[in-house]
Amino acid sequence: MEVKYVDIGSQYTEHRDEYLKTIDEVLSSGQLIMGAEVDTLERNFCELTGSKHAISVANGTDALVIIMKSLGIGPGDEVITASNSFISSASSIGLIGATPVFADIDDDLNISAEAIEKVITNKTKAIMPVHLTGKCADMTPILEIAKKHGLKVIEDAAQSIMAKSNDWLSGSMGDAASFSLHPLKNLNAFGDAGIITTSDDQLAEKMRLMRNHGQVSRDDFVFWGFNSRTDAVQAAIINKKIKYLDGVIKNRRENAQLYRNRLKDIVKCPVDGEGCFDTYHLFVIQAKKRDELKAFLDSTGVQAQIHYPTPIHLYKAASYLGYKKGDLPNTERLAGEILSLPIHQGLGPSQIEYVCEKIEQFYK
Repeated sequence: MEVKYVDIGSQYTEHRDEYLKTIDEVLSSGQLIMGAEVDTLERNFCELTGSKHAISVANGTDALVIIMKSLGIGPGDEVITASNSFISSASSIGLIGATPVFADIDDDLNISAEAIEKVITNKTKAIMPVHLTGKCADMTPILEIAKKHGLKVIEDAAQSIMAKSNDWLSGSMGDAASFSLHPLKNLNAFGDAGIITTSDDQLAEKMRLMRNHGQVSRDDFVFWGFNSRTDAVQAAIINKKIKYLDGVIKNRRENAQLYRNRLKDIVKCPVDGEGCFDTYHLFVIQAKKRDELKAFLDSTGVQAQIHYPTPIHLYKAASYLGYKKGDLPNTERLAGEILSLPIHQGLGPSQIEYVCEKIEQFYK
């Protein structure tokens, strides 16, 4: 049996006629940049996140850059984040001239509030928790730390649409949040797109201008801005996909439970934290002999991935920051144990069972 890690093609074919009709309608309208579909997308995201404002942009990385630029973060400033994320969490900080500072993580793979407090300096301007794998970071202590030190909180919510922590939705807890709508996300475009959310009126207005050249009107530009807009075709596709999002998350959560039922005595499986609702963008087990297990699964037709085998602080791109191996012990230890199993909504119980059988076979 082949068990694909992702199956984007089936997402298209399942609703092919609907998507083609939607694309045709947008192209026929002639409104390809901004317009009604983008306005609808932004309203939809306010409802999905419980935020007052949503600003659509070209991708999740641009969203982080625009948030930080609009908050006045730049050269000489430090932003604390996690090292076990996709590189854009840190690169966005570097791109605005600020310095990424890495805090270690807890065993649930999210940034440790205790570790954050240890690396705060007089240069720290913001904390950027990453809601990794569809699980919200423990935001209560992070928000308390931010308030104590007068810091901004920027949620990197790229992987966590509709996740909850103590009834608070991902993207509604910090000063602003960034979402990615990359094709691999639970809610996705057929290309790149991103969303910023905030409930700060003044910040929202600045970010709307920032994503569109600082343009107030056709002949009035108030500052240098970016060209970072979600195009109307992608916005229309995402608007169609939103009505299926509850089902996507339901299927992923059911798949996660099937894995836990079979694997709980074999490997360490992710579980919803207390008061949390996780949406399982990834299902990441912690396994001994991880590399050998992955190779075995590959040989049996099971596609598993590692997110991420090398922490950001050990990349060549981050070498100027001066980190060395051993500086973030929990991050580095877990990087050698984590393995992402197929979790996408197109999987059936028989495929989950097959994956579990192969993992059991490997350890026996």
